[in-house]
Amino acid sequence: MCAKMSALLWKANKDVPTWIRQHIQYLLIPIVLGLFLWFWETLIIVQNYPSFILPSPREVAQSWAEYWQRGIFPYHLSITLFEVLLGFGIALTFASSVGYLLAKMPLLEKIVSPYLVATQAIPLVAIAPLIIIWISTGIVQNALIAALISFFPMLINTIIGVRGIRDEYRALMRSYAATRWQVFSKLEVPAALPVFLGGVRVGVTLSVIGVVVAELMWADRGLGFLINFAQGQLDTPLLFATVVTLSMMAITLYVTVVLIEKIFLRWRRNVQ
Repeated sequence: MCAKMSALLWKANKDVPTWIRQHIQYLLIPIVLGLFLWFWETLIIVQNYPSFILPSPREVAQSWAEYWQRGIFPYHLSITLFEVLLGFGIALTFASSVGYLLAKMPLLEKIVSPYLVATQAIPLVAIAPLIIIWISTGIVQNALIAALISFFPMLINTIIGVRGIRDEYRALMRSYAATRWQVFSKLEVPAALPVFLGGVRVGVTLSVIGVVVAELMWADRGLGFLINFAQGQLDTPLLFATVVTLSMMAITLYVTVVLIEKIFLRWRRNVQ
């Protein structure tokens, strides 16, 4: 019986077109989403939840379309996106430069690392009043929070990526009398890039979290502010629509990093 089942499964898999087998994960995404929405709608019908407790997908979609047409979502989305990109850019710049320096200077890394780890243990609510006092611009405040949250993972991945380069590769570069710039551009950057971009994936996601947390605490604009507004008005469809918008923004940023990673790491597939 098991042999017959295995033969049937193998034949069914063979009959599936190659393109579908190679991209099955992309085809499953809308299927899973459709099942989730169906379960959501069924749960509301069975339990008879009012919209202020759990709105239906249709109500969330109507709320999203209404606020998008009125320009409310585009306005707040553009502000949050700018803050995320600004904070992520600041963190990326400092994480890559400081991480490379610490990777090349192990003694300095041992001295500085306890303080870097300590900064990650400080809760945002503790430093938020100081940031408000030091920086008067709300957008910069939110971007700084995002930078503080996303800095550490990218820093660690930069150090690990540079430190993970094999010594024989460095010796080979020295045997060819390579300059420091050639070692950096031809060896260290390509070798450390896979690990570094893994940290960038985490960093861009944490930047979104940092900005939203900051907007929830003090902002008067942005998607975080819109969540607070929806909660105060008991407008649950708007709340869900804002969360969906925020999630789509985070997914878009993450997918963008993945596409950039595939472009820059194309040489690895060619080598393999």
